[in-house]
Amino acid sequence: MTLEILTPEKKVFTGNVDGVQLPGISGSFEVLDKHAPMIAALKEGRLKILNQKGEPGFFQIQSGFVEVLNNKVMVLIEGAAAV
Repeated sequence: MTLEILTPEKKVFTGNVDGVQLPGISGSFEVLDKHAPMIAALKEGRLKILNQKGEPGFFQIQSGFVEVLNNKVMVLIEGAAAV
């Protein structure tokens, strides 16, 4: 699936991944390949990317939203920093 992480200033990440773990306002959740369409609010926390090689990547993110549609995950957040 395709993952894009966007802030108001720039595109932080774009690429094909196997999954992503996100800090939702009601708790952490995971989105995997071919996930059902959804929109969810995110809180400040750690976003974990599982890439095609099986190696995780991490970002410390601020609040925002995530949209999952047609095997594409778009994370729209106030800010992010690689960890």
